[in-house]
Amino acid sequence: MSETQAQEATKDWVMQDMAGHKHQLSQYKGRWLVVNYWAPWCPPCLEEMPELVTFYDAHVNQNVMVLGVAVQYESVASVKKYADDMLISYPVVLGEAQKPTAHKPEVLPTTYIYAPDGRLYQVKRGALSRAWLEQLLKESAFNVPVKP
Repeated sequence: MSETQAQEATKDWVMQDMAGHKHQLSQYKGRWLVVNYWAPWCPPCLEEMPELVTFYDAHVNQNVMVLGVAVQYESVASVKKYADDMLISYPVVLGEAQKPTAHKPEVLPTTYIYAPDGRLYQVKRGALSRAWLEQLLKESAFNVPVKP
């Protein structure tokens, strides 16, 4: 799927997190949105999770939101245990429990980063770091303050 097709497919997506809250792309207009697809069995996902948690914790009161989308998991309990063990502080969505999602990543982890105007800004396949995310946002052309 091309990035243009991915953008078109996500215009109106709605996902519900494990706490029962609904998340829709349009509700994050004016903010950066980082949507990270991961699986509990995935070693690179395990590697990047602390990076995403510290990034989210540093920006929770700023113009940034992180959503984790768990896929290819054995059970809801396995996702909950993983999220608890990794101290995930951002919302976690059960990808398999949603209506067909717009994204079907070929590689895990895969992260979709949406700019404040709602456009798909970047797709990162493989593990990422907090420093990489910070640099990406810092170098962007959007005038949305993001403090490290």
